Amino acid sequence: MGGLRGNGTGNTSLAKIEPLGNLNHQLKKTEGVKAIVAEGLACQRGGYTVVSGVSFELRAGSALALRGPNGSGKTTLLRTIAGFLPPSAGRVHVRPAASGADEGYFHYIGHTNGTKPRLSVIENVSFWQRYYSGAADIEVAEAALDAFGLLNLAGFNAGHLSQGQARRLGLARLLAASRPVWLLDEPSVSLDASSTRLLERAIALHLSSGGLAIVSTHLDLALPESQVLELGAASSALQ
Repeated sequence: MGGLRGNGTGNTSLAKIEPLGNLNHQLKKTEGVKAIVAEGLACQRGGYTVVSGVSFELRAGSALALRGPNGSGKTTLLRTIAGFLPPSAGRVHVRPAASGADEGYFHYIGHTNGTKPRLSVIENVSFWQRYYSGAADIEVAEAALDAFGLLNLAGFNAGHLSQGQARRLGLARLLAASRPVWLLDEPSVSLDASSTRLLERAIALHLSSGGLAIVSTHLDLALPESQVLELGAASSALQ
């Protein structure tokens, strides 16, 4: 089951967050989705229903935090929204900003970082840019690394990064390749307090540009304009 409520602690003022230089023009390209809507969504793992009765409407510029104990279905729900798993009941769908839009909508970042250890830090980001868009923009790639405090390691072999640095590298592709919907499963894992603030800042900038974010987290991340979905609680719909 899933219960939705407002997040009274996560409304960080976007006015207090400075732009990220070269990323300004790239962040404005995220206005491709009006809303994500879930209607009576149920998800299974290993043949057992772990999430049921989930309904919400998440609009552009907003975030949804998924909360609940281990095994409550946070990862399964995120993977279902991403399209990796079929729902066992109900549906989830995207309302595009323009009719006929068929571009990729989602950035999904799970428990692994998706980095290639034999490539350099900048080569990893450029790979993801080409994967998502077919081309690499070195200025945007460097700005994305700078946003996560990694620009000084651009030429460093990714296989020699610390766990926290590797996590930040995995997250840097969110800013390096534009997608309107971010689906993040425990994105702050391995991050220290200062790195977590960089993540919060990146999410806030994404939302301010018209993007959406659904974030599974055990921490009280500062997510502006956010709702909280408590998995395991009685179901309710976001009006």
